[in-house]
Amino acid sequence: MEHLTDNLQTVGDLVRWGASCLKAAGLHFGHGTDNAADESRVLVFHALSLDFQVPEYFYDSRVTSQERNAVIKLIERRIDEGRPAAYLTGEAWFAGMRFEVTPHVLVPRSPIAEMILNGFEPWCRTENIKTVLDLGTGSGCIAIAIAAHMGAEVDAVDISPPAVRAAHRNVKLHGLEDLVHVSESDLYRSLPDKKYDLIVSNPPYVSATSMQRLPDEYKHEPEIALAADEDGLSVIHRILRRAADYLQPAGVLVVEAGEAAGALVASYPDVPFDWVEFEHGGDGVFVLSSVDLARSRDLIAARCA
Repeated sequence: MEHLTDNLQTVGDLVRWGASCLKAAGLHFGHGTDNAADESRVLVFHALSLDFQVPEYFYDSRVTSQERNAVIKLIERRIDEGRPAAYLTGEAWFAGMRFEVTPHVLVPRSPIAEMILNGFEPWCRTENIKTVLDLGTGSGCIAIAIAAHMGAEVDAVDISPPAVRAAHRNVKLHGLEDLVHVSESDLYRSLPDKKYDLIVSNPPYVSATSMQRLPDEYKHEPEIALAADEDGLSVIHRILRRAADYLQPAGVLVVEAGEAAGALVASYPDVPFDWVEFEHGGDGVFVLSSVDLARSRDLIAARCA
């Protein structure tokens, strides 16, 4: 390999070479990037300690042999191990913010980031969102982004102790200890008697059949954060069943159902899910108002019984 890469002299050379290698390896891209070129850029820039906002002329900057070898090693690891880039670099970006990532949490990538940047309008008035509950917080990315961009106070819970520790580290990283409170809880189980203006969740929603078909990259993520029994709805059922009890009268529930969206609608044909249309890609996220949840309480209870 070494004699074949001696001609890689610039940052741009390395990004182009890495993209070719990643594409030729037939890897899957879906953990923050969706193509080989962007994935290569993430790995190259990390190995070279470059900020993503560097001027275009940096692509023409020459690299040292030591820097070139560091890039080659990281690209080779991505190919040989099949791990998402975020687990190799230990970081990912969400809603314009950097987060530390470990194999104990999902790689941040939810389209809910776009809703956060838009202040959850038009479903809510941004200025009215003062208290938020994030169910299944993982790395804490959703909770932290809400606190940072909207100034809301967020209770963030997760059933996984390693995930709770990861979220704590990210809260500290962004200096948001006064706004984001992370704790271990199986959804609502350990929560205080409190009502929120917004409940948001990116829960497990991958069915048993789909789990068997996932690309290898997903097998490096924690199964507890992906798998949700036969139809992908086991956790979403539980979220729906208790959501009205924890929402203010004008509150809103936002949940990413992902590939389980069709099964969800089939399970609750009379519940008025409002499915979000995203400008920058993504789907499978629904919104329900506290009023609609209250009106649908009997329908939801019957399905969850």
